[in-house]
Amino acid sequence: MTTPLCLLFDSDGTLVDSEILLAEVMAEVLPRFGLPFTPRQYMQEFRGVRFLTIVLALERRHGTLDAARRERLEQEMRTLMERRMRAELMPIAGMADALAALDAHPKAVVSNGPEAKIRCAMESVGFSHHFEERLFSAYTLEVWKPDPGLFLQAAASMGYPPARCVVIDDASVGVAAGLEAGMQVIHLNRFPAAETTPVGAIAIHHASELPAAVARLTADAMV
Repeated sequence: MTTPLCLLFDSDGTLVDSEILLAEVMAEVLPRFGLPFTPRQYMQEFRGVRFLTIVLALERRHGTLDAARRERLEQEMRTLMERRMRAELMPIAGMADALAALDAHPKAVVSNGPEAKIRCAMESVGFSHHFEERLFSAYTLEVWKPDPGLFLQAAASMGYPPARCVVIDDASVGVAAGLEAGMQVIHLNRFPAAETTPVGAIAIHHASELPAAVARLTADAMV
């Protein structure tokens, strides 16, 4: 029997519907530090992007923060975000059933967020048993999407070559990183009117489509 493909999931916007919460939290905290920001900006410009990259982009527009204020800003944002996640976070529609259907596949979460945030998200929506300790954070490995190194390190830790891995990601930075890593990529494109799936990636628009997409990749890998 062929070894099942290894599935590498993004967290925010792929497994959990956290992006609107994050956009709202950032819009609450960033202006207090002199960095005007709206939820719409996050959704249009910065989905999936490292938080520091967002802050530095805003600083170029509105003025530089010193290191101490920048650190305090991130601490306030992380604290408020965890509180909101524990109280309000929901899984992406259809993802619970999709994960159950893909139970035979080894799985990991590979995220640009801190490990504590990934863990909080999985606990909040009841997905921890699908991934256990297989949580790969850019903050821990010190490499952020769209750099392919994050997925490559996760694959190596899982014991799989890139060609036997499938990246499932909703954001352009993750899709780009997966393709650059030489992996199969499924783009959970939840905003098809506004976003285009890059050549080389498979587009789906709802988590319910994920098991069939993985089954097709599995069949192709056996040819």
